[in-house]
Amino acid sequence: MRKAAPSIVIIGILALAGCSNIRDFNRAPEMSPVGTGVGQAFNVADPAYYPRQPRPQKYSLWQDGQASFFRDPRASNPGDVLTVDITIDDEAKLDNKSDRSRVASSGYGLSADIGGSGVSASDISGNLNLDSDSRSKGEGKIDRSEKINLQVAVIVTEILPNGNMVIRGSQEIGVNNELRILNVAGVVRPRDITNLNRIEYDKIAEARIFYGGRGRQSEVQQPPWGQQILDTVSPI
Repeated sequence: MRKAAPSIVIIGILALAGCSNIRDFNRAPEMSPVGTGVGQAFNVADPAYYPRQPRPQKYSLWQDGQASFFRDPRASNPGDVLTVDITIDDEAKLDNKSDRSRVASSGYGLSADIGGSGVSASDISGNLNLDSDSRSKGEGKIDRSEKINLQVAVIVTEILPNGNMVIRGSQEIGVNNELRILNVAGVVRPRDITNLNRIEYDKIAEARIFYGGRGRQSEVQQPPWGQQILDTVSPI
């Protein structure tokens, strides 16, 4: 029994290495509860100084957070909802090559003839040859293309002293045992919000946009965690 113990341990480790997420085994991944990420703290440029927002004039009908007199006001208070338009069409290509070679050769000879000493020249002679050859070659290619066109509703979680707003929101869609996740967070200015209560993603400061997934397809696209550990600690 003691001899079989190491084999059992090894088999157990290999079996666990093939499991990416035991919690989602043989079932679709579960969605997060609504409002999971809204209450999390969002650190913004700490320490930083934000000038105090000037107070509106007395009896004034205009508010800095409004887009127009005749339309509904935009999101301006904690808990308000606005829509973020994410349209990314990015493409990058990079091809880099380097080739380096260096060859060096040196030769040295030594001979001596000492007269009357009974020592011949062949007894005091030598040759020294030094040769070196070094080569290095590198090649790297990057061909990347990303297209994302999404809209997500976010919630205003905090108003900064200068009037800017911290926003945070997430969206989860489950399709065929695969859960697609979109998280958005950042800082926006009220003036950048349109009169339709929407804002482009490129106007979000300190933007944190994550789009990924969890499920069967995502598990196939990455190696099991056991293999990742072996790749990290293996010296060869």
